[in-house]
Amino acid sequence: MDHEKAFELLPGYIDNELTLSETVEFEHHLSGCAECQRALESQQRVSSLLKTSNLQFTAPDELRARIKAQLHPRKSLFQRLAHWLPSWKEGRRSSWAPAGAMVISVAALMWSGMLYLATPSADVRLSQELVDNHVRSLQLNHLIDVISTDRHTVKPWFEGKIDFAPPVLNLAQDGYPLVGGRLDYLDGRTVAVMVYRYKLHAINLYVWPGNDAGESPGVHELQGYHIAHWTDGRMNYWAITDAGNSELAGFVKSLRAHAGS
Repeated sequence: MDHEKAFELLPGYIDNELTLSETVEFEHHLSGCAECQRALESQQRVSSLLKTSNLQFTAPDELRARIKAQLHPRKSLFQRLAHWLPSWKEGRRSSWAPAGAMVISVAALMWSGMLYLATPSADVRLSQELVDNHVRSLQLNHLIDVISTDRHTVKPWFEGKIDFAPPVLNLAQDGYPLVGGRLDYLDGRTVAVMVYRYKLHAINLYVWPGNDAGESPGVHELQGYHIAHWTDGRMNYWAITDAGNSELAGFVKSLRAHAGS
């Protein structure tokens, strides 16, 4: 994380408004950056000063009355329409009614459109949930429930705990050794997680049933983590790691090649 990104997150960090993954990134940067430490201490001092009673005062009643007298609050669109529509004369109401209904319909459509555009897609929401889950597994020492490099140990461990049999492969010969597995909760259901390593980097592979048509994997980045997603017509696969883009792409290629064989 660079200084510009750290300064953007600083107010949210002070107000406890950051996500778990953003907090981890910010604190990691903060631990090695004296400039950001000074900026944090400065803003914390300002926040403390603003909360002290000697900086607060009560406005005199006379001043409050003068300000209120000069204010002309702007009515909302629906308030103006509600005031405007009843004022029509009875003889003109029938001719203006369609126009008024059209105005209200357009306003409602615009509002619905803005809400739709502001709502993130299912894949975007799932990617953010995946990042938070991955970070939490590393922080809370919940990376592995069953520790083993033997797929014949890891695969039977899932039996009776979930209602599907996840594919478990050891890719040690390709540089991605299996180190264990665990159960987790993602996208509203219990999922199987196989844990792999690439050098010092953990790779979490989340698997659960899905009947979507086979979808080729795509790799994208979110908050410094690389994420891959694909389906094979029977299972959904999501892989995440802090290793590089090419390293994750190599893992996915190796996994799909061994699963196909």
